[in-house]
Amino acid sequence: MKRNYYIFSSGKLIRRQNTLYFEPGEAGEPKLETAPEETDIEVDDDSISTEDENEIEETEPKKLPRKPIPVEDIESIYCFSELRFNTKFLNYLAQNQITLHLFNYYGYYSGSFYPREPFISGKLLVNQVENYTDNFKRIKLAKKFVEGSASNIKKNLQYYNARDKDMSPFLPKIDELISRIKTADDVQELMGIEGNIRSTYYITWNLIIDETINFSKREKHPPTNPINALISFGNSLVYTTVLSEIYKTQLNPLISFLHEPGERRFSLSLDLAEIFKPLLCDRIIFSLLNKHKIQEKHFDKKVNYCYLSEEGRKIYLKEFDERLKTTIKHRQLKKSVSYRHLVRLECYKLIKHILGTKEYKPFTIWW
Repeated sequence: MKRNYYIFSSGKLIRRQNTLYFEPGEAGEPKLETAPEETDIEVDDDSISTEDENEIEETEPKKLPRKPIPVEDIESIYCFSELRFNTKFLNYLAQNQITLHLFNYYGYYSGSFYPREPFISGKLLVNQVENYTDNFKRIKLAKKFVEGSASNIKKNLQYYNARDKDMSPFLPKIDELISRIKTADDVQELMGIEGNIRSTYYITWNLIIDETINFSKREKHPPTNPINALISFGNSLVYTTVLSEIYKTQLNPLISFLHEPGERRFSLSLDLAEIFKPLLCDRIIFSLLNKHKIQEKHFDKKVNYCYLSEEGRKIYLKEFDERLKTTIKHRQLKKSVSYRHLVRLECYKLIKHILGTKEYKPFTIWW
């Protein structure tokens, strides 16, 4: 199974045949924390930077030993440090269909290097565009994304309600909002319903999380408290995970249905990410805080912003990778699949809907 590699230190990534070698820079030691080969739960972690070996002078002094990273072992590369890239390196990533996700100093998602799609279908593209331009078809799909997100939010509340967290004041409100999805006439109304569901949901976090958090509203740019910082970081990881899985299918990530397609974002990833945030972001936050794995010391705070520290991001990433590699018994497939594969299956279901083969039903948590 391929692994994600996370970059937290400067250095160089040198290519030699089918292997990449990490060579640490002058600023620090290498921070490569690789995962075991394969278990039901795995953790992947790494530190990388980049340069083509052909551009390294032979007279350059040797530093610390290089660590080999077989190209066939790389799922995606996540960069959390300042790096130098050249076109040869990016071309090599493209040839091997490796996505590169970039984050800034504060761990905020900046963008992705998305190689040319390896799987192209003109028929699917035409149908995907048609499902966007035809308002009836677009609304139908947009409703499915909101329904899937709302259902998984409700499942989280039911989960904690069964664990002595009284969610009874909130579940009826969530149900009432869900009932309004079917009668919504346009995307803006749907987005409003989705926003109200999230607002109600976020109030419950003060009960779900054992410590006092005084969390009242979502603030993004920038996050102003630890909870918003965790949500922003977690949502960006879900978004990039969905994008990586879309890349392995024939879907076009620029054509979306709930979120308006934009010039500088892969908006279909935003659509599908809504469904998986309650599972791959929110539940991780609850677990990390209630088990005291993430604490006050793991945040960098200033007057008008709050971000996870590097140590905090590593703790979150470890938990996130464990969650992606966790396997469950799929009810329809009758076999164990990983949480990551659930995202890929969602892409396949969407393709069948767009092609008119089978109506799309969003993923909902059943356990």
